[in-house]
Amino acid sequence: MSRFHLSLTKQILLGLVIGIAIGYYAPEFGQSIGWLRDVFLHLIKLIIAPLVFATVVTGIAGGGHGTGVGRLGLRSLIYFEIVTTLALFVGLLVVNVVQPGHGIILVGDPGTLGAIAENHPKTLIETIVHIFPTSVVDAMAKGDVLQIVTFSVLFAIAVSRIGDKARPIIEFCESLAQTMFTFTNIIMKFAPIGIGAAMAATIGHQGLEVLKNLGLLIGALYLTLLLFVVLVFGAVVFIARIPLRQFIQAVREPFTLAFVTTSSESALPMAMERMEAFGVPKRIVGFVMPAGYTFNLDGTTLYLAMASVFVMQAISTTVPGFTFGIGQQIGMMLALMITSKGVAAVPRASLVILLATLATFLPDNLKHYGPIAVAMIFGVDEFMDMARTSVNLLGNCLATVVMARWEGEFDDAKAKAFATETIA
Repeated sequence: MSRFHLSLTKQILLGLVIGIAIGYYAPEFGQSIGWLRDVFLHLIKLIIAPLVFATVVTGIAGGGHGTGVGRLGLRSLIYFEIVTTLALFVGLLVVNVVQPGHGIILVGDPGTLGAIAENHPKTLIETIVHIFPTSVVDAMAKGDVLQIVTFSVLFAIAVSRIGDKARPIIEFCESLAQTMFTFTNIIMKFAPIGIGAAMAATIGHQGLEVLKNLGLLIGALYLTLLLFVVLVFGAVVFIARIPLRQFIQAVREPFTLAFVTTSSESALPMAMERMEAFGVPKRIVGFVMPAGYTFNLDGTTLYLAMASVFVMQAISTTVPGFTFGIGQQIGMMLALMITSKGVAAVPRASLVILLATLATFLPDNLKHYGPIAVAMIFGVDEFMDMARTSVNLLGNCLATVVMARWEGEFDDAKAKAFATETIA
């Protein structure tokens, strides 16, 4: 029986194909099974509050990332934020030029469309005020990710300052994070059915034309990631005087492993080994690489920038009068700079963050369109996850070399003599 076992990725792709076929050949039935999509989306929403709280607290207070990391920690955080911010804005630029979401009609409740002119997204100032919750319980009940993040950051800072007395809290949050990652994997077992139903409903309502937009999103993401790697990473390699040919040789295999498995962590041990062999001191690799898995997700942040604006473009097409201008987009990018941290541990966990962020920036009468659009993206997310995950890994490998150079501890002779054959 094992030879007939399908991985989750293959099950999702199979569900996607079956959903497209149902939507095309039996459109009325395809639209009638949309409730299966809704069940799946409700389960995804259930993850948001505990997952965001646990990952933010462990990312800041756990492992020494928040305090006591000294000069290396400060330099690493500065570098991480500069590069991830560039990733966000590169993604923002391309998605506004290509506009892959325009032309998509989302299937949803049309009953509230009449009041659209009076219901626009929050302005930047309104968003800033909204960030600070009056009740964390209320924020978690509503799934308001910005308020949850604000509470989590302040909570983590307080935990960091307590010292050893706070160790039980950090251990609890670490356990909670691992539990929620496992919880996510359990829910993903239902993904093929939920995604198949979502695609059947979409194709049944709109026809095969919608696939052109999804293909455009995939193509735009790959093109944007390539531009980001060449322009931004290329500039970093030039400025830090990194031997390019040997660096490519060092990261080639872990990059490929991350691409195939869509999991950065599966390639972490090999990547750390290669960076040490490349000439980066063990202490720098041991700090920068794990910290980068929380704070330096270049591929994921670029993807989130594109996917979030893609959804807003689709909603603008669906709902005449709805606009989401550059000011709102920048506000959403600032939110994603925080909410995208710590999602590398689980494939496709970034969709949870995307869903939560959209819920924060959409007006109440349009919030239901966010999950509908995310479910549609989920069907092709595997193809995008491969690219963004491997770029995450590449960015963290590069970060270790940059930090070693910045600290004056990079071994140029070892790097120039690097060869994968020397790795045992």
